[in-house]
Amino acid sequence: MPVFSLDPAQTAWCAQLRTLSAERLRPLAEKSEPGRVNRPLVAALGELGLLQRLFGAGALELCLLRESLAYGCTEAETALALQGLGTYPVVQAGSAAQQERWLPEVIAGRAVAAFALSEPDAGSDAAALALRAVPDQGGWRLSGEKRWISNAPEADFYTVFARTTESAGARGVTAFLVPADRPGLSGTGLEMLSPHPIGALTFDDVPVTPDDVLGERDRGFRVAMNTLNLFRPSVGAFAVGMAQAALDATIGHTARRTAFGGPLKDLQSVAHQVAEMATRTEAARLLVYAAAAAYDEGAADVPKRSAMAKLLATETAQYVVDAAVQLHGARALQRGHLLEHLYREVRAPRIYEGATEVQRTIIAKELYAQAPHTGELYTEESRTGESRTEEPHA
Repeated sequence: MPVFSLDPAQTAWCAQLRTLSAERLRPLAEKSEPGRVNRPLVAALGELGLLQRLFGAGALELCLLRESLAYGCTEAETALALQGLGTYPVVQAGSAAQQERWLPEVIAGRAVAAFALSEPDAGSDAAALALRAVPDQGGWRLSGEKRWISNAPEADFYTVFARTTESAGARGVTAFLVPADRPGLSGTGLEMLSPHPIGALTFDDVPVTPDDVLGERDRGFRVAMNTLNLFRPSVGAFAVGMAQAALDATIGHTARRTAFGGPLKDLQSVAHQVAEMATRTEAARLLVYAAAAAYDEGAADVPKRSAMAKLLATETAQYVVDAAVQLHGARALQRGHLLEHLYREVRAPRIYEGATEVQRTIIAKELYAQAPHTGELYTEESRTGESRTEEPHA
């Protein structure tokens, strides 16, 4: 699959999505109450067939979907992405009964999902999860807390990751599908810099059974990582969509705005800044597409590529949006301005689904695992001063 350019059908679809997000979804987003699930917006995503498309998409198509929606309406993009993040564990590991119960509701936009992995003391180090699943009459009782969970406490069900085997690290975690009305489950909203709800969940001896397990016991961490490997490049796509929106706004503004006797674009410092913004945005886009294509092809280095894509794209978006604000001046900080909105939105993706520092750790780990003898070769060559380019002896 080509990763450096889109075919005409993909380009046309992205243009349609941009128009759809701006004309149909943004008006719904503007009516939302901060910190609350925008159920009319989620329902519209279902009615327009975008949630159906989400769960039938490969990684590259998912990235195109998220990038295009983000360009026109970040709230719509986030609502769609959270439905995917919370539901994909059910798609990949759910039983037939679990899928029949929840997938039609999610696809129709009637049920809201949430991915409950992070805890007060287990964010980036997800293998340190402390939410306990204590055996009880053939099932378990969940006790503990989850925190910084998107769509909590308003989701209709949660994909929850809990420790079923002590002192086993990532190998002792099991994934559960927990409906929101399960006895003992409660939640509170957190006041966050976010347009969508983020909350904490308290599990007070919440009963779960083998029928609630997603996949296999003690193999839930794999379910979580498979989900994140798919969605990390698309977080990068979300970031690229925001960067492109900020870039296009900047091109328009600097072409119209006059200062010092002419348009801003004629100032070399401004023109070079815009060129840098465009180059970094395109580089991030290509890395995201390449990571997504690798995922679709089943490449062995998906974790590294996914981490690289999220790392570069989210850091790039932060740079581009910040530069756009600077070039727009004070108007960009006025409440309701596109860049004021993007400036608030662009910060969180550098943290969630693995912070920038975690992505660098993943990349380095994968590099050293793939080339375990690189250091030895370098040491020998540097010591002898000899080239190692000759053909090996038979």
